[in-house]
Amino acid sequence: MIPGIYSLADLQQAVAHSPDQWRPMVLTNGCFDLLHAGHVRYLREARALGRSLVVGLNSDASVQNIKPNPPGKPPRPIVPELQRAEVLAALKPVNAVVIFPETTAIALIQALQPEIYAKGGDYRLDTLPEAPIVQAYGGQIKLIQVKIPSSTSEIIDRILNSAYP
Repeated sequence: MIPGIYSLADLQQAVAHSPDQWRPMVLTNGCFDLLHAGHVRYLREARALGRSLVVGLNSDASVQNIKPNPPGKPPRPIVPELQRAEVLAALKPVNAVVIFPETTAIALIQALQPEIYAKGGDYRLDTLPEAPIVQAYGGQIKLIQVKIPSSTSEIIDRILNSAYP
């Protein structure tokens, strides 16, 4: 077992057992395939919003559904889910990582009911699929502005373009 990586049931139990350690909880989610400085800054800002930061990590299967394999590009994710989870769990701002199989974090949000749901500022409330469920139980949604405009897809493209001109 790797410290900081939880099953959903184990995390629910930990939160129920020690709510003062976890709440107010901030939850964010994503693929976090190739971690970059933009991710780190985003996670640091998200963590500052509450007592704990839980990262919902898309499973390999859900990443494949979210980011289909375009011709001439490597299949996503590049890094397997357990390795992505281990790297995230090792980051100072992250208190817990939960791998989830769905393409959205709706079930994860329903199960954990974080006080704050954080996403990058490239999202809008009207297009965020998780917004209605967070608003239904009275949670807050915080959109964190992207400080370093970087993306894993762009990094992959740069690598491919430099390796195969």
